[in-house]
Amino acid sequence: MSIVVQGVTKLYGEQKALDNVSFEVKTGEIVGFLGPNGAGKSTMMKIITGFIPASSGQVLVNGLEVGTDNLEVKRQIGYLPENNPLYPEMYVMEYLAFVASIYKSNISRKVQIDSIIELTGLIPEQKKKIGSLSKGYRQRVGLAQALIHHPDVLILDEATTGLDPNQIIEIRNLIKEAGREKTIMLSTHIMQEVEAICDRVIIIDKGMIVANEEKSKIYSIIKRPKQIINIEFDKEPDQLLLAAIKNVFRVKHIQNNLWLIEADGDEDVRPALFDFAVKNGLMVLSLQKHESNLEEIFRHLTSS
Repeated sequence: MSIVVQGVTKLYGEQKALDNVSFEVKTGEIVGFLGPNGAGKSTMMKIITGFIPASSGQVLVNGLEVGTDNLEVKRQIGYLPENNPLYPEMYVMEYLAFVASIYKSNISRKVQIDSIIELTGLIPEQKKKIGSLSKGYRQRVGLAQALIHHPDVLILDEATTGLDPNQIIEIRNLIKEAGREKTIMLSTHIMQEVEAICDRVIIIDKGMIVANEEKSKIYSIIKRPKQIINIEFDKEPDQLLLAAIKNVFRVKHIQNNLWLIEADGDEDVRPALFDFAVKNGLMVLSLQKHESNLEEIFRHLTSS
């Protein structure tokens, strides 16, 4: 395991920011770490990266205990904090050279900088001052400093906050590219981002883990019919015949000739609905199948 969190609690005075939190992140995984504001996401990430200590519990990164091997853990982690603290008066290459010098790598400094500038798409901006860059390019610089020492583990806290849709896609692709070789823990409020790039989802609420599932399995958390379909016919169907279709257990009239169909079973009910329409002289004007999405699950687990 790349990251092992065991019974971590964090107290700020009498306030409990984290309450006996435990989870693991496997080598090579991209894990989405989700939660409402104030749930404890950033606190957990700061503890994993060794920036603040836990009040109790243990965190291991690549088998090293964060509390006792802090410097060695930081060598193995790349960290992009939520606010992406940069030096706006420094030039991009100057800043990356400064960061590279901190890690004292055996790799040639020039090779380090050139390769990371190419990976993060900073070539057009490499000779500019950081303060003159767009937010999207500043995020790229933040990712570059997190990756420049070739860490095994990458911790990203709200990496795409404040970016426009094009910039989000660019940073998302960059994270996916980095994820081919690294373990990544990604905190974000953008559900589409998690659905697009993450292998597993951990949801935290009020300092406690409320879900920890592979992305493909997390949709089963909400108990709902396997199939929910809105179908519109050109004229009114026979409701009794519609309800008699195999696996259909509920039929509800929405408006005009629009109907809600709920069905169980793994067999897709849509072909049967088309057959029903043909046999009864009906035309299907529209059909939409609804799926549980991550946003729905997030609201279900974190609403008070």
